[in-house]
Amino acid sequence: MNKIISLLIALFLTGGLAFAIQDTFVEETLSGKELAPPLTHTVYDYQSTEKIPVIIQSCKKIKSEKDVAEGSLISMKVFSDVEYKGKIIIPKDTILTAKIETTIPSGMNGIPASMIIGSFDIPNIDTNKLTYSYEIVGQDRSLWVYPLKWALTILPPTGSLTNFIFGGHAKLSTKKKIKLYYYPDWI
Repeated sequence: MNKIISLLIALFLTGGLAFAIQDTFVEETLSGKELAPPLTHTVYDYQSTEKIPVIIQSCKKIKSEKDVAEGSLISMKVFSDVEYKGKIIIPKDTILTAKIETTIPSGMNGIPASMIIGSFDIPNIDTNKLTYSYEIVGQDRSLWVYPLKWALTILPPTGSLTNFIFGGHAKLSTKKKIKLYYYPDWI
């Protein structure tokens, strides 16, 4: 019993010591330094709901399982002229860059892979006035895997075998049209 009490006291004291070391480190590291506030968009005027569709396509075929990683830049092009008030603001075949923001691999039981593409950088267009991201999802096989799993549960080990059925990979072909929206009146 005494060993348990001594162990609990040691854990308590060690935890307190860790907090004291952390506080000292923070004070030594940050004291006297002026920290810049994070970059924020401080002027909010999103009252206008006028939006202009911008249709883009990938310049090359992309597969989530081997072609990209988070943070990868990809090239895309504008499918057709984008007009606003009678003027062409984005000409057809304008090359733009986008970033793979997030990749999620396919999972067991048919859970599909997904890619989130964002940070669209179109020349002469403010990125704060564009749709932020677009998600591509692979084939969802869980819709038939789970019923199969429950049907096979009668035979104990066989229901677990469906765990090894993976979902489809996220793919972006050069023919897939992605629709973004440009909000010209936003500040």
